[in-house]
Amino acid sequence: MQLSFHSFSGLVLRALAVLLAIALAGCERPAPEGAAVAPAPPPVPAYVGATYAPVPGRPQPGAAQLAALGRRIFFDASLSASGAQSCASCHDPRHAYGPPNALSVQLGGADGRTPGPRASPSLRYLETLAAFSEHHHDNDGDDSIDAGPTGGHMWDGRADSAHAQAALPLLSPAEMANASVEAVAHKLERAAYADEMRAAFGDDLFKDKDGVAAFRAASLALEVFQQSPADFYPFTSKFDAVLRGQQKLDAAEARGLKLFNAPDKGNCAACHISERTADGAFPLFTDFGMIALGVPRHRGLAANADPAFHDLGLCGPIRTDLQDHPAYCGLFRTPSLRNVAVRQAFFHNGVFHSLEEAVRFYAQRDSAPGRWYARDARGRTVLFDDLPAQFHGNINTEPPFGRHRGGKPALSEAEIRDVVAFLKTLTDADQLPPPSNSTSASISTGMSKGSSARPTALRAWLPTSGP
Repeated sequence: MQLSFHSFSGLVLRALAVLLAIALAGCERPAPEGAAVAPAPPPVPAYVGATYAPVPGRPQPGAAQLAALGRRIFFDASLSASGAQSCASCHDPRHAYGPPNALSVQLGGADGRTPGPRASPSLRYLETLAAFSEHHHDNDGDDSIDAGPTGGHMWDGRADSAHAQAALPLLSPAEMANASVEAVAHKLERAAYADEMRAAFGDDLFKDKDGVAAFRAASLALEVFQQSPADFYPFTSKFDAVLRGQQKLDAAEARGLKLFNAPDKGNCAACHISERTADGAFPLFTDFGMIALGVPRHRGLAANADPAFHDLGLCGPIRTDLQDHPAYCGLFRTPSLRNVAVRQAFFHNGVFHSLEEAVRFYAQRDSAPGRWYARDARGRTVLFDDLPAQFHGNINTEPPFGRHRGGKPALSEAEIRDVVAFLKTLTDADQLPPPSNSTSASISTGMSKGSSARPTALRAWLPTSGP
């Protein structure tokens, strides 16, 4: 092979450059012993730039201070575009921080009449909810099992923390409908508790032009408020009293618990874990996993007027980062069943309006599909009518599902009643209805008329120590 003059000279120059570099490296002398070496710069702490980061010269706000501030923000309707909707409008403490009515989706927006995209979940018992992960391993001593997509706030897990979740409704056009972060910050600056926010986060909180500092501060305060045990994880249900040895389930409730746990019957505990954790914590009745149940299409929802529209949960359309994951289409996060009996709309689209009907759907989805799904022009049942056919393989078929059409359902009507009886034992004491009349209340609880104390029977269920 022949080389041109230019090629040959280029090779020579490169070789000389390598030799020169080696020679210079050999001339380097080590630093004299004892000579000072410039220290490496200290690592930047992870909290730098965070809303909760310590600021020199300013006391750190305490949890009680932030919780009190978060409570005021939570109930402040002036933070919405309509001026009539607060966080509590959809997450009412009188309804276990869930919706206060039987609407499938709550109404909001600038006009107060815009339907939301999904049913409002309860905010209770989310204190251990981790950020979304595609590969989750339970803390049960066996790390070999990948539980798959799990966690995250909202039905599709798109918010990684409670403060991220708290921020979303403030800007959602179907909820509190603020036009921007800056608009929220201006409302916070005019709020009656603005001085409390300055005391917690600094006098210059409202001085940034884009409002980000105040918005983040409000989100953090809301997150701390939602960690208040008495409000958000009281563990005061009858079932908690049973776990403490203070109460016993009656016959129907005990049968219901057995059906709830039985792998060949309700199999509810496969996702709604009913036993104490390995470290003794009381069950939350959810594994926070993502699952496709094939819930019927709710034709009463405004978005569903378009037959081409489908709420695919984890893969969109609200969540956008997993749209290229077809195996996730139709999956929604498993909610806690604590206080489920106080709800009036069930599943992500609020398609059912009684707890009995929701349990019946589980028991009869596959054995009697004609009861649940629409029919086509020829009268044939359209299975899983709210999920495009290419995603039907994602739908869960483990018990109580997987029954043959026309076969025996997983639960009889009597068994459904027993499961519901058990689920009612998961209602916290502050959510139970008051006695039917003041006379019977005085006799049964020893309370005088007008007393604000909890009834004696309810106080017996309250924890003497943490779960």
